[in-house]
Amino acid sequence: MRREKLGYARQVCVKAAGKAMQQARMFHPGARIGVALSGGVDSFVLLKVLSLRQRIVPFHFEIMALHLNPGFDPRNHGVLFPWLEHNGIAAHVECTDYGPHAHSAENLRRSPCFRCAWLRRKRLFELCARYALTHLALGHNADDLASTFFMNLFQNGRVDGLSMREAFFGGKLTLIRPLLLVRKKDIVKAARQWDLPVWSNPCPSAGATRRSDMSEALEHVYAVDPASRSRVMGGLTRWQLGRHTE
Repeated sequence: MRREKLGYARQVCVKAAGKAMQQARMFHPGARIGVALSGGVDSFVLLKVLSLRQRIVPFHFEIMALHLNPGFDPRNHGVLFPWLEHNGIAAHVECTDYGPHAHSAENLRRSPCFRCAWLRRKRLFELCARYALTHLALGHNADDLASTFFMNLFQNGRVDGLSMREAFFGGKLTLIRPLLLVRKKDIVKAARQWDLPVWSNPCPSAGATRRSDMSEALEHVYAVDPASRSRVMGGLTRWQLGRHTE
């Protein structure tokens, strides 16, 4: 198969993911990877990158898209089907009521985002078991790592980030984050260059989460010292990668 020529942003995504996958020893020959696909740029670029890495990695592994529509617009994922068919990627797609339920009077004890994320994670684990998947890939990036690190530090007094590789259920399933070395700006550019059919998030809490608040606060820090962005993300990604390569 003729290889696709990649622009700079796409090369960054593919190569950085390869570095993370190799150095963090994310998966093994014969791995069956479920990709949690929300429809946003991060998860869509992750799916595209893994499909390209299949041609590069010197062993066989499988990928499968897992999309759980949160239920605000049961039809907005319709653009996904022709793209999956064109790219020959297997998928499980289902509509849920997680979003409306999380924002309803039934959920008064937890934040809507916490409840929705918990339900989604639980269902993804169930689907991984149903399809005998060995890995679950999430689309968190370097910006997510920075915001999560400072959220943990400021709100919980805990020094922690986002693991690149984490075992669940006694090692039966491994959660991986191949894009954790990639900055959001490169992911957005790559999504445009690949012309991925990304769709908007109709959730009423979109952009009003603790993570988005922390991201906004960090933007103020970066505005004071623009070079701090690269230092923060560079330091955190090296630290996080080092936790898997010691």
